[in-house]
This record gives sequence, structure tokens and C-alpha cells, in this order.
Amino acid sequence: MATAEPLALTETPSTLRNHIARALRQQILAGRYKPGDRLNESQIAREFTTSRIPVREALSHLQEQGLVMNLERRGMFVMQLSETEVQQINSLRIVLEAEAMKLARAHLTPEIRAQLEELVDQMEHWEGPLAEAADLDRRFHQLIWRTAGNPWLERMLDQLTIALFAHKTLEHVSREMRQWRLNHHRELLDVVTGGNADPRMALLTHLRMAYSEPERFSSMALTDD
Repeated sequence: MATAEPLALTETPSTLRNHIARALRQQILAGRYKPGDRLNESQIAREFTTSRIPVREALSHLQEQGLVMNLERRGMFVMQLSETEVQQINSLRIVLEAEAMKLARAHLTPEIRAQLEELVDQMEHWEGPLAEAADLDRRFHQLIWRTAGNPWLERMLDQLTIALFAHKTLEHVSREMRQWRLNHHRELLDVVTGGNADPRMALLTHLRMAYSEPERFSSMALTDD
């Protein structure tokens, strides 16, 4: 009780919420909570010596980031996608992101090119925490989407891939495997900066580094009889 009183008085609700959200994010990425695990508000509130309100707000914030999902009448759970859901999202992503890459190539400026090259360089020399790897990956793709110049396309890709990026972040693979995946972004950079490769095929090759048959639910998987 001695620690609960000062915490409530010295922390603003938003600061407390952010503190809990950061701590839970770290615990999720570290594997304490695994995909599909339920996040019990009461238990978490006891751990942080606080009420359930900031915990609920923190979980909602993590839901926006794609790390948590809200199952009706069951509560909050760590994000978990089935293999089918992953490939359905990827099949849409191929179509939408290929369009974004074409538009980004047309709207590329020296400043944006420098930013993309810096992100690729950071990915190729990454040695930090897993969360940083995921952040660099997502920032690279988001910059391409933003450069496309169509806010509706950017918004669709961002919302479509929140759960997908979170899913890959929570995947417990070796650092070597994660580094290998990060090292395959320069090919996408080459396409956006003026290469002749087909953006759709470049993106498909890129996604195959991390997923099996990412095109399974797209027209690319159809064959002529």
C-alpha cells in the first residue's frame, strides 16, 4: 500500500498507461506472454499496483499496435493469426504494396531516397533488440507507402499489416534468421529507386523470405487449365 499511493499521485493517467503499455510490450516480445495467451486485467493491475483503468487503456493501445486482440466476451489476448489468415493478408498486400511501390518510384525525391537508404543500411547492420528489428522493417515499408502520395492507399496498407507485422515480431526465430530477412530489403529499395524489376514479383520474392506461399490467395496462384 505504501507504493500504491505515491504512484497514483505522481503519475498522470497517460504516463501510467504508457508505462504499463511499454512494460507489457516488452514482456510480450520477450515471450512471457505468448501468442494466444489471455491478458488478465485484474492480475496485471495487481502487478503494477494500480486500478484496472490504466491497464485497460494500455491494452487498448497495444491493440492499436497489433500486439493484442480483443475477443468479444472473452477479453484481451496476445495477437495470434492462423496460417490461412497470414496468407490471406499477404495476398492482398502483394497487390496493394506493389501499387505503392510503383507510385513511390514516380514520386521519389532525393530526401526520401536518402531516408530509405539509411533504413536499409541500419537493417543490414542491425545488432539490437528484436523490437528494433521489427520497427526498422515496418518503418521502411511505411515510408514507401507514404511516398506513394495516396493517403487512402497508405492507410489501407497500414491497417492491413498491423497484425501481420506483430505476428512476425512475436515469432521466436534465431537472430541469424531475423538478420537474414532484414538483409533482403535492398532489392525492394532498388525497385523503388529506379530499377526495372516488376514491383509485384520483387515483393513476392521478398515475402517468400519469411512466408510460405504468400500469394496463395491471390490471382498469382491461379494456373491456366
